[in-house]
Amino acid sequence: MSENALSTLFRIIGPGRAGRAFSQALQDAGWTTRGFLGRGDDVAGAAAGVDLLIIATPDAAIEPVARAVTPSDDAVVVHLAGSFGTAALAPHLRRATIHPLVSLAPASDPRGSRLKGAWFAVSGDPLAWQIVSDMDGRPIAVADEARTSYHAAAVIASNHLVALLGQVERVAALAGVPFEAYLDLVRGTVDNVGALGPEAALTGPVARGDWETVARHLAALPGDERAAYQALADQAARLVPCR
Repeated sequence: MSENALSTLFRIIGPGRAGRAFSQALQDAGWTTRGFLGRGDDVAGAAAGVDLLIIATPDAAIEPVARAVTPSDDAVVVHLAGSFGTAALAPHLRRATIHPLVSLAPASDPRGSRLKGAWFAVSGDPLAWQIVSDMDGRPIAVADEARTSYHAAAVIASNHLVALLGQVERVAALAGVPFEAYLDLVRGTVDNVGALGPEAALTGPVARGDWETVARHLAALPGDERAAYQALADQAARLVPCR
């Protein structure tokens, strides 16, 4: 924990993947846990005796859980949801949001929580910024009114990418090519986007204006794969407005 750390004691409501990842990351940073509360536990006194209470429940449960907790003048109440602001934590006066911009691994994954050094969307009480600092994280100030757009971009970057790679796996199988053969292409493409930006990193038929090849691809694909290909080809075309 940094020399300027404000608090040390925390409790978490929600012993799922996110709650356990934060618990481990905070303990690694020198914080002291007061344990978890889960489904069926009485959470009324959850904010008592701690400096930080994290609500790590599914999004739909955040507001009712927050209302069930008796407010404490000493505790900052934090939720981890990407698309909700601090209003979800009423009636607590000291409140904040911390959303990790990472794909959290399950507890059994040997890579660990991956929170150390991650990007975090932060708003609310200054303690939230201290928490991110203690985890060697990189904070991004995201205002409450912008959080839905922020979270939509996160879903596109992670969940939709996974869905897209699922399509790669299916279409590659039609050609008898192992999915693994495409993963280095994916990694190289992401590296190029990071170095050059999306517009300059775009290659392939759409970047060349070769719509005949796109049409051949669509004709070769099974019917249930065409809509996704066409939609993404249209999105690629937005990066080459001169075409």
